[in-house]
Amino acid sequence: IVSNSVIIFWKKYIMADKINVLVLPSDKTGVGKFRSVDPHVVLQRLYPDDFHVDIIYEFNANDINFWKKYQIVHFHRSIGHDYDQAVNLIKGLKSLGIITIMDLDDYWLPTKEHPIHSLIVQNKIHEKIINNLKVADYVITTTEMFANEIRKINKNVVVIPNSIDPSEPQFQYEKTESDLLRIGWLGGSSHLHDLMLLEGTFNKLRGDRNKYQTYLAGFDTRGAVTEINRETGEQTQRPIKPHETVWYQYEKIMTDNYHGIDQKYVDFLMKFKEEPYENMDNQPYVRVWTRPVNQYAANYKRFDVSLAPIKNHIFNRVKSQLKVIEAGFHKKALIASNIGPYTIDLKHCLNKGNFVSGANAFLVDENKNHSDWSKFIKRLIDNPNLVTDLGESLYETVKDTYHINTTT
Repeated sequence: IVSNSVIIFWKKYIMADKINVLVLPSDKTGVGKFRSVDPHVVLQRLYPDDFHVDIIYEFNANDINFWKKYQIVHFHRSIGHDYDQAVNLIKGLKSLGIITIMDLDDYWLPTKEHPIHSLIVQNKIHEKIINNLKVADYVITTTEMFANEIRKINKNVVVIPNSIDPSEPQFQYEKTESDLLRIGWLGGSSHLHDLMLLEGTFNKLRGDRNKYQTYLAGFDTRGAVTEINRETGEQTQRPIKPHETVWYQYEKIMTDNYHGIDQKYVDFLMKFKEEPYENMDNQPYVRVWTRPVNQYAANYKRFDVSLAPIKNHIFNRVKSQLKVIEAGFHKKALIASNIGPYTIDLKHCLNKGNFVSGANAFLVDENKNHSDWSKFIKRLIDNPNLVTDLGESLYETVKDTYHINTTT
C-alpha cells in the first residue's frame, strides 16, 4: 500500500529535474541577508543540478499558478507582512503538496525593555508567529537552545546556524596596527540594557586611559518619536533628536561619560554629524556611523577586542552566536557574557587566575558584571600577545563550522 503523500513526493521530487525553491525574505537588511538570501544563493551555486532558487520580496498571495511552480517555500517568521493571512496561506500551500519551511532566529516575544515589545503585544504578533510555527512543515533556527524552545510548538526543527562568507569584501581587508588596545562594540539600537552591563567599566580603567581606545560602531540618529497629547490622546510623530537616541546613551557608556576627551573633540561629537575630524583615529574614542548590511562587518577592522555583553533573559538566551562568529572570522579577541549563545563555542581562558591552553575568549559571569569587564580588558592591556592568541584561537573555532559552504 503506497500512501498518496509518497506518490506526491515521487512525482514532485524523484521525477523532477530540479527542486524549485521559493525564498521570501522578511527584509533587505540583516536577518534577510543571513537567514534567507545568502544561504540560498550559495545553495544554487553549490548544487545547480539539484536546485533552482527564486528570491522574491513582493508577490500576489492569491495567484495559485505562482505558487504551483515551487516544491518548497522558505519564509522567515511569516509569509508576507500580513500575519493574519499567513496561517491560511501556509495551509493552502500544504494542500498543494508544497513543503513549507519557516525560519526563526529570534524569540517571538522580546522582553519589556526591548523597544518594540509594546508594539508586538499590542498587535499580538508573538501569537501570530506561534500560529505560523504550528502549521509549518519544518522550522529552521540558529541554535540548539532555541530549537528546544521551538520543539514545544513544532517538533520538526533543524538547526542551521548563521554563517559567514569570508570572500565578501567586508571580510577582506588589511589590519591596521596601533600601539593602543582598541576596544569596540558593534550592533543595533535594541541593546541599551545589554550595554548598561558595561556601565562603570571604563571608569575603573582611568589609570590606563593612554593605553587604549574605545570604538562604537553602528551609530545612527535616524528615527522618530511618538508623542501623545495627555488631554486629547492624539498621537503625533516628530524626528528624534540626537540626544534622545540610544546611541547617545551607548556613547556615554563607552566613553566614561566623555571623561579624558579633549573638549574640542567633545564639541565636534555633540554636532552629531558624519563629518571628518582631524586625527580622529587617534582620539581616545572613535564614533563609527552605521553602514549597510553588506559593509558593516568591515568595522571590525578598526578594533582589536570585541565586547559582547547580554542580559540574562529568554530573548537573549536563545539568540544566535553571530557576534562570536563575526569576531572569530575577523580574528578578534572577544569578551562576552557567559550566557546562552556565547556558551556554545567559547571556552573561558582563565581557571583560578591561570590561563587555560586552547581557550578562545574571556567570559563574564552574571554576578561579576560589576568587576570582570574592566578586569579582563586590563588583562589584555597588560598582555598584548594574548589579544593575538585569543583572536587566532577563535578563528580556528569558527572558520570551518560557520563557513557558509559548510552550513549550506
